[in-house]
Amino acid sequence: MHISTKKWLFTKISSFILIPLMTWFILNFVSIYENDYQSVAFFFTQQHTKILFSIFIVVAFFFSALTISEIFEDYIKDKKIKNVANKLLNIFAIIMPLITIIGIYNLA
Repeated sequence: MHISTKKWLFTKISSFILIPLMTWFILNFVSIYENDYQSVAFFFTQQHTKILFSIFIVVAFFFSALTISEIFEDYIKDKKIKNVANKLLNIFAIIMPLITIIGIYNLA
């Protein structure tokens, strides 16, 4: 399978996975939006919330890295700059979800 076909397939699969996760997150975010810190912290300390939010963050950053790398492929002509941009993007897409997940699991 060609690399661009794999990217296209992973983009479609991750977007399909993001639909229910985004719906879950938006509905819960609306319900806790105006609550105090204790209520929000309690929401994020529940085990199922940690797991779903972790999956949501990982898939969202994976999806965004795939789509942004396609933009790099289309608009950056210099191969060295394109490779550096993609490597930095991939590092960012790994580090940011890890920091977020560690923060959520250390919340309480």
